[in-house]
Amino acid sequence: MSLDPAGDPLDVDALLDDPKTRIVVCCGSGGVGKTTTAAALGLRAAERGRKVVVLTIDPARRLAQSMGIDSLDNVPRRVKDVQGGGELHAMMLDMKRTFDEIVEAHADEDRAKAILSNPFYQSLSAGFAGTQEYMAMEKLGQLRSRDEWDLIVVDTPPSRSALDFLDAPKRLGSFLDGKLIRLLMAPAKVGGRAGMKFLNVGMSMMTGALGKLLGGQLLRDVQTFVAAMDTMFGGFRKRADATYRLLQAPGTAFLVVASPERDALREAAYFVERLAADDMPLAGLVLNRVHGSGAAELSAERALAAAESLEDREAESEEDAEVEGPAGAAGENLEASGIVDQDGGKVGGRNSSESEAPNSPEVPGSSLSTEDSDPVESGASVEQLTAGLLRLHAERMRLLARERHTRDRFTALHPEVAVAEVAALPGDVHDLDGLRTIGDRLAERRV
Repeated sequence: MSLDPAGDPLDVDALLDDPKTRIVVCCGSGGVGKTTTAAALGLRAAERGRKVVVLTIDPARRLAQSMGIDSLDNVPRRVKDVQGGGELHAMMLDMKRTFDEIVEAHADEDRAKAILSNPFYQSLSAGFAGTQEYMAMEKLGQLRSRDEWDLIVVDTPPSRSALDFLDAPKRLGSFLDGKLIRLLMAPAKVGGRAGMKFLNVGMSMMTGALGKLLGGQLLRDVQTFVAAMDTMFGGFRKRADATYRLLQAPGTAFLVVASPERDALREAAYFVERLAADDMPLAGLVLNRVHGSGAAELSAERALAAAESLEDREAESEEDAEVEGPAGAAGENLEASGIVDQDGGKVGGRNSSESEAPNSPEVPGSSLSTEDSDPVESGASVEQLTAGLLRLHAERMRLLARERHTRDRFTALHPEVAVAEVAALPGDVHDLDGLRTIGDRLAERRV
């Protein structure tokens, strides 16, 4: 038993089987299982006959490990042992290599060499803020333009960064149209003596100030980079805008991934609202790691009451054992002194059975030895274990109630969002079988 279904269930198989679905973007906050969800969706779509590539922007290596690949890079790698008639490929975004590929594809050999060797470009392509998200957009655009894949599944960084994924084209456009870039590009655009005059007069104060702030060499590197990239800026902007429109197209589906926890669903709600504001097509919510119980009819209150009753009985049994203790000790002392005839059998049955040879008729496990085992100690042990299990069950039922309450708050705010609930697994996913299990649970439509 898991959470009661909330609203309309998300039909994952219908989404994956639809030939019009060409891009699925998985997004959400950190630690909610986006990478695993993306891989499971890709595998399920491939085993249902589609040719799929999974693109992860997360630098974690979990995707490669679960698919049996030593490592992922900027080139799609085919996954082996995929059942059915489709194909599954996986790749991890290498943002610097993607940037290099853009330069090599859109600049002549000499200019490309100058750009790639420029120190400012090397810093920009390796880790400039927002570069990863823009390069992810570029890579997605490249994959889609080839028309080689039936379906592209994108695994994004944690949700605030995933919002950057959506904002990257606009931010790039703002950067390229910014005052600093236009000023740095102006001398090359004016040209000739007028350009030199502009550089010497119009920019002298600005370059002097920037030189002090950034260093003269860095400023020269930036100017050289801008001059070399001038003819490419329009292409960046055009491709970014085209990819943004691609994300808004009917063939794209966004899946917001969350766990049934307050913070994760708050992030999910924020993302749902942002997608709606940007006219992005939302397919639904994947609610991961939903807990369940096989004894849901036993409420937390009843389980706690039963545990307390057992613990009270255990305490009473311990008090009785303390009262009987001196007599038992006296009997043991009598036996040790030889006053009691242990060969007589029944009085010293428990101890004599322990000293019997294995072939004796009175061995542990016989009716006598079972009868003469310590019932108080055994009974207390069983009651203690049972009470502990009942308390664990009560905690599980309270957890289920919290998850249900949190999920219901989300669905009350967003009743239009279809939900797929994925029951929690006992451990992490490490292989294709684990991904298949996740895929089965994603596609399970609770009624």
